[in-house]
Amino acid sequence: MKPWSKYPVVYEINTWVWLQELSQTCKTHVTLATVPAEEWDSIADLKVDAIWLLGVWERSPEGIAIANQNKGLIEDFRQALPDYCSEDNVGSPYCVRQYVIDEHLGGPSGLAVARTELARRGLKLILDFVPNHMAPDHPWVNNHPEYFVQGNTDDARNDPASFVETAGNVFARGRDPYFPAWPDVLQLNAFQPGLRQAVRETLADIADQCDGVRCDMAMLVIDAIFERTWGNRAGPRPATEYWVEVITTLKKAHPDFLFMAEAYWDLEWELQHQGFDYCYDKRLYDRLEHDTAERVRLHLCADLDYQGKLVRFIENHDEPRARSVFSLEKERAAAVITATIPGAKLFHEGQLEGRKVRLPVFLGRRPAEPEDPELRAFYCMLLRAASSDQLRKGHWQHCDRTGWPDNASYQNLVAWCWRSDEEHHLIIVNFSASSAQGLVLPPWDELKGRRWQMTDLFTEKEYERSGDEMCAQGLYVDLPPWRYHVLTRWLRVG
Repeated sequence: MKPWSKYPVVYEINTWVWLQELSQTCKTHVTLATVPAEEWDSIADLKVDAIWLLGVWERSPEGIAIANQNKGLIEDFRQALPDYCSEDNVGSPYCVRQYVIDEHLGGPSGLAVARTELARRGLKLILDFVPNHMAPDHPWVNNHPEYFVQGNTDDARNDPASFVETAGNVFARGRDPYFPAWPDVLQLNAFQPGLRQAVRETLADIADQCDGVRCDMAMLVIDAIFERTWGNRAGPRPATEYWVEVITTLKKAHPDFLFMAEAYWDLEWELQHQGFDYCYDKRLYDRLEHDTAERVRLHLCADLDYQGKLVRFIENHDEPRARSVFSLEKERAAAVITATIPGAKLFHEGQLEGRKVRLPVFLGRRPAEPEDPELRAFYCMLLRAASSDQLRKGHWQHCDRTGWPDNASYQNLVAWCWRSDEEHHLIIVNFSASSAQGLVLPPWDELKGRRWQMTDLFTEKEYERSGDEMCAQGLYVDLPPWRYHVLTRWLRVG
């Protein structure tokens, strides 16, 4: 396989649900080993770089039983799937019983077939890794209880929501320090030397099966965060950071293996420095949902070395569906932004079709929803642009924009450009609900002295402008609400 592309485009698939729907279509049980070739071809046609198969590891029967007793979860299940029945709860993919491919999905041999099919089409494979917690029926619970944060009988009696007695020991339930404990998982002790060694061995085995991992809630095991969360229960803080130790060891044997962090709390920079290739840009997602164009622009003024290691998205399995959060016009504008700036790009299966129901990860089935063919055509075009060499290997720059004393609408414009030896791209987005006018200054001196014809990627409309005017005054734009220009194919015409 060729090395990872700069700023890879990743397509997330809920594996259980995807195979269930393929099974319905094919009228036979489809596993990772028997996915029809035309389905792999259809995915490859999206021109993405990698497939993230969410939830392939063995699910926990005990975790399923615990979830089935959770009235709040059952209510969520029924809200997403009105005809929900208990068989639809196949277990959380983040309540891992073993890092072995679930037999329902085809087992290890099925994954090997799928990886071969993806590689044949030039696609890499990403799988999940959950560093913070394990299922209560994972073999380590009996064989290595020292790998977990433990309590005592008083803890189990006084705080049963946070501690549970099992296999003759009292274990802390897994948690995020800002929320109640998760009832279906046990907390791993990131400071325990044996656990760290076991994690290194587990990741080495995973790295033989795929090309990268998306690490769930990666910031929870940063040493300072873990120490703050668990205090003396975790024991002494090790000399080496958890992720530095784990990633450094793995990359000695697998130098091209990719680590992607689910990250929050503005800890992206810290995780990058600890070895992650890419970290979620949740801050940008929040700005796109709630903030102004100017706040988005300022967010994109960060150092390029930092931005280039962020994962841009407007949807994933943890967030609501984009079509349920954004208007159609705003969704397209936000998608153009995330797809045409530096960094990795993440798209979620169903996003392209305009699905609105966010499915709880426990469910193995989802409701039928109508497809929006126009939205899919938009995304297919955008994906091709995002995966092009011109928007990955070229030189990226912000573009200044100005307006007039009596018209400040230019502040609703965000603009940047890419330049390579062969191509120029200029992207301008009106990220507001009002029309916007302004002058955008492309930082290209080579435009001077000639007239140029450029073509909008989405409308195919051609524009001819003077290079001298664009460099001196700026390119005049007048965009309706949530509209954009992706100007490409710059041709000298005089």
